[in-house]
Amino acid sequence: MASSSSAPLRVLTGITPSGTPHLGNYVGSIRHSVRQSVAPGVESFFFLADYHALIKVQEPEKIQRSTLEIAASWLACGLDPERVTFYRQSDIPEIPELTWFLTCVTGKGVLNRAHAYKAQLDKNVAKGEDPDADVTAGLFMYPVLMGADILMFNAHKVPVGRDQVQHIEMARDMAQRFNHQYGEHFTLPDAEIDDAVATLPGLDGRKMSKSYNNTIPLFAARAYLQKQIASIVTDSRAPGEPKDTEGSALFQIYQAFADADETEMLRKAYADGIGWGDAKQLLFERIDLEVAPLRARYDALMNNPAEIERILLIGAEKARDLSKPFMTRLRHAVGLRNLAAGKNQGGAKAAKVARPSFKQYRERADGLFYFKLLDARGETLLQSRGFTSPQEAGRTIATLQEQRGAALATLAAQLEPLDTEGSRAVTEALEALAEATSTTQGS
Repeated sequence: MASSSSAPLRVLTGITPSGTPHLGNYVGSIRHSVRQSVAPGVESFFFLADYHALIKVQEPEKIQRSTLEIAASWLACGLDPERVTFYRQSDIPEIPELTWFLTCVTGKGVLNRAHAYKAQLDKNVAKGEDPDADVTAGLFMYPVLMGADILMFNAHKVPVGRDQVQHIEMARDMAQRFNHQYGEHFTLPDAEIDDAVATLPGLDGRKMSKSYNNTIPLFAARAYLQKQIASIVTDSRAPGEPKDTEGSALFQIYQAFADADETEMLRKAYADGIGWGDAKQLLFERIDLEVAPLRARYDALMNNPAEIERILLIGAEKARDLSKPFMTRLRHAVGLRNLAAGKNQGGAKAAKVARPSFKQYRERADGLFYFKLLDARGETLLQSRGFTSPQEAGRTIATLQEQRGAALATLAAQLEPLDTEGSRAVTEALEALAEATSTTQGS
């Protein structure tokens, strides 16, 4: 979905704390995501998906330790909590609530097609067992929780590997179903796949993965890092014999850290018959050159878990500044409302109280989508400029409802100009609308 020229692009990234971060995590996600988080016009959300970890890890100490290690890794690699929203999934109680809302609009047939669920069923059938053996409701509902993670913050882009694209498509389906039933509330997210981001091979040549037990820890001590690199599987060609870069795990890992000139140097060394021991030493030195300064920061953070906890709680406050008012609107949308609101003391239906309101519409002349803020008499207080989709207009309205007068400056490019008196009138109307909505919803 396109976004208006001045609205920030929301990018959301999550990682499940189910193990120790390794070089593959760094090259395939952490390094790239941290670099992208400082791009202009991007609003980044990073979260530790500890609810997801409960699906496959039943060791409380392991989840706690992994959460600490992964948080420290992101921060050590340069993630700036002042510039991004960095939080722990379990600190946002609105996420499981939204998961239930989405559960109620998601077809079981959609979840039946989820890759992880189907893989477990196929595995059971192959063993001659009950198809649903060892399948928990958590595994089955995993895509809905992931949908709630994404839709809670109306992310536009979600960086994922190709094996996760299906989950983004399912989140889009959930958003469309909810929007169709209850009105436009959710942005339809898009998967972002960067083919330039490397997928590292592990010690045995297969994809580096905890599942294969072939990983190299990202912040292993220097001596252990050297020992792990020395154990990378190579062929039997002796020093002096030319070696192939194609299919060489050692070369691929080196390439992920080196620049073009360094990579070409090693390519030539392969052709000239470099010994595997010398090649592994080059790889160790190149990785350590990049990782050593980060390791020092990581070690300092790991020795001060209270600081990491403080950072995550501040991030949770930032996230809940968005999630709380959003869930208030969603509760109202689905009918979870104050039963006494709008009724007089005698129980008779009260007359509708006039209040400010937004009106969305599409201009036939240019095909663009607009909105107005009307006062209680129906007079226009605020006029938007054109948007390419109703979702963009809806997001801008949501921002005005959340931030009220404070949003007028940041959204100026999307609104027709206001003078001082007009800004004051709009601010008062937004405050009145917020108060009336809060009263109606019993908040």
